[in-house]
Amino acid sequence: MNQPIIFVVDDDQQVLRAITRDLKTHYREHYRILNTTSAKEALASLLDLKNKGETVALFLSDQRMPEMDGIDFLCQTMQYFPNAKRALLTAYADTEAAIKAINEVKLDYYLTKPWDPPEEKLYPVITDLLEDWKGIYKPDFHGIKVVGYQYSPKSHNIKEFLSGYLVPYQWLDANTDEAKALIKVNNLEAKDLPALICADGAVMKAPDVKDIAAKIGLNSSAKNELYDVVIIGAGPAGLAASVYGSSEGLKTLLIEKKVPGGQAGTSSRIENYLGFPSGLSGADLTRRAITQSTRFGTDFLSPKAVKEIKTNGAYKTIVLDDDTEVITKAIVITTGVDYRQLTTKGIDKFTGAGIYYGAAMTEAASCKDKHVYVVGGGNSAGQAAMYLSKFAKEVFILIRKPSLRETMSSYLIDQLNGQENIKLMPCTEITEAIGEENLKQLNIQDLNTGDIKTVDADALYIFIGAKPYTEWLCNDILVNNKGFIETGRDLNLCSDFKKVWKTNRDPYLLETSCPGIFAAAMYVPAP
Repeated sequence: MNQPIIFVVDDDQQVLRAITRDLKTHYREHYRILNTTSAKEALASLLDLKNKGETVALFLSDQRMPEMDGIDFLCQTMQYFPNAKRALLTAYADTEAAIKAINEVKLDYYLTKPWDPPEEKLYPVITDLLEDWKGIYKPDFHGIKVVGYQYSPKSHNIKEFLSGYLVPYQWLDANTDEAKALIKVNNLEAKDLPALICADGAVMKAPDVKDIAAKIGLNSSAKNELYDVVIIGAGPAGLAASVYGSSEGLKTLLIEKKVPGGQAGTSSRIENYLGFPSGLSGADLTRRAITQSTRFGTDFLSPKAVKEIKTNGAYKTIVLDDDTEVITKAIVITTGVDYRQLTTKGIDKFTGAGIYYGAAMTEAASCKDKHVYVVGGGNSAGQAAMYLSKFAKEVFILIRKPSLRETMSSYLIDQLNGQENIKLMPCTEITEAIGEENLKQLNIQDLNTGDIKTVDADALYIFIGAKPYTEWLCNDILVNNKGFIETGRDLNLCSDFKKVWKTNRDPYLLETSCPGIFAAAMYVPAP
C-alpha cells in the first residue's frame, strides 16, 4: 500500500525546496512528500491520484501565487480529497486572510514564514494535523473499482467476469456518496456506466469484457502457429486435460469463451471433492488448477469462442470468433454445459436485474437483510442457499417435488435443516416475475391446491439443471438426442457412425466421430 501524501504548493522555488526538505527530514518514513510550483499543475494531478487509490493527508499551500491564491486552491482540492487537512503558508501580511479562511472555508491552520526553527514552529503543527487526519482515515481500496447500478445486467456481467478471473475489485453502487464523488470528478454520465476506475488511474466507460480482458492482461491471441493439443473449454475437465498435456511436454493451448472453472467455478462450496476434506470454493479450485496448468506451460486464451473446427488430414484448424485460426494435431472438447433457462413470464426481463443463473457468490453481498428465493432441488441450489443465508434475512427454496431427498445429498439437507433463516417450499413453482426496472415480486403457485400467492422478492437464483453446449459443432461430430457428444464404443450404436468415420480402426476412448478430436467431461461432485 502506498504511503499517504503531503502535498506542498508554492510558486517560490527557494521556499518550496526549504519546506520540502524540512518535511522530508521529519515525515518521510510514513508519508510521501509531493511538491510543485504550479497550483494548476497540482489540481490537474489530483484526479489521477484519486483514481489510482492514492490518499492525500495534508495540503500545504502558499497564499500569494500568480495562477490562483492558496485559499482558492485549497477549496478546489476538496472535491478530490475532502478529508485531507489543509493549511496555508503565509507571510505576516496575509494572516487576516488566513483567519477569514478558517471561518469561511474550513481551513485547518496557517503557518507564517519563516518557520525556523521547524522543531518549534513547523513540526508540532503538522504532526497535530496529521494525527487528527489519521483518526478519520480509512485506507482506500487499491485495485479496480466498478461503478454502476445494482440492477444493471451490464454491471452484473462485469462483476461476474472479474470474479471468474479472480481479479479483486470494489463494487460501488452509483447511488452511494462515494460513487457519486467518483462520477463527478471523472465527468461520467449515465450512459458511461458501468465504468471501471483502474489501479493505474485509467477510466473505462461502459467497457465490454474483451476490453476488460486486455486491461487485466489476458491473452487474446495464440502465441504459436501449431499446437500438439488444443483444449476447448476451461471447466474442470479442460483444466485437468491442460495439466496432463503440458506436464507430458505437449505444446498445449486452452481456450475459454467466458471464465474458467465452468459451473463448478461459480460454486460457493464444494465439500465432497477428493483431497479436500474441509471443502473449498469453486473459485479456489479454479485458481489452483489454473496455477498448476500455467506452471507446466499451458497457453491460456480467453475470452475467446471457437466458432468452427476444420479438418485437413492429420491436422485440425480451429477458427476463433474473430476469424483467426489455430492449427493443432489434436483437439479435446470440454465445453461443458449451460444453465437451463426458466421460461416463466417475466424471467427474461429481469435476468441480471434481480434474477440470476448461478452467480450466488457474485451478488450475495447485495442481498444483505433481504428476502431471497432459490429455484432448484439439486446440490448447486442447496450450496447457494447456504451461502446466501449468511447475508439474506430469509432464503426460500422452491421445488416442485415434495422433498429434497431424491435430488440433494443428505449431508447438505442436514445443513439446510439446521439453518434457521432457510425455508423449504415444496410442491411450488413460479408463475410470474414482477417488477419495473428490477425484480420486486414473485407469483408462486401451490401445485397441490392450484392457489397462487404474490410475495415480495429482492432476488431470485435459478438452478434448474443444465444442457450441453454443443450447438456450434460440425455435423461430422455426432451427438445424441440430448445434445451430448458420442465418444468411444458408444459411437458403434450411432446409425450415422459409418458414414462419417473414415479411419481403418475403432475410435479410441473418449474419441469423437472425427479422428483426433476427443470430448471429455468431469464430474465435480455437486457444486
